Amino acid sequence: MSDTTQTLKLTSQGAMKILEAAIVKAQQIDVPQCISIVDSGGHLLAFCRMDGAFVMSNTSSRRKAETAAAYGIPTGDIPEGVDLKLAIVTNGERVNLPGGLPLIVNDEIVGAIGVGSGTGAQDLEVAKAGVKALEGAKEFY
Repeated sequence: MSDTTQTLKLTSQGAMKILEAAIVKAQQIDVPQCISIVDSGGHLLAFCRMDGAFVMSNTSSRRKAETAAAYGIPTGDIPEGVDLKLAIVTNGERVNLPGGLPLIVNDEIVGAIGVGSGTGAQDLEVAKAGVKALEGAKEFY
């Protein structure tokens, strides 16, 4: 076994491609959104608060993305009870609101997208459009 390994990395160009696809979807459904794209460590790579999106969704979209990147599962899928404990222990930095999806390529988490400002279903729809823009990314249904 080796002491090091090669990993995939989401580029800023890839993050912008995801962001642009998510913005297009939000425009199509006529719901202005806050959209955050993070790398596998939860660091912000790209962000947009569309005109008319709720300002407080800046934070929730980023937290959704960070949570999805950390756990490798969609937000909203963390078991009830565990989600509250995670929120408490992380001072609210982990959230279980729908709209966060990990970006998984070749079974490796390369980042995540978080969307907020619509309903949970709308946020998820926009996030799915972003994921679909990343070549080779696992899609969530």
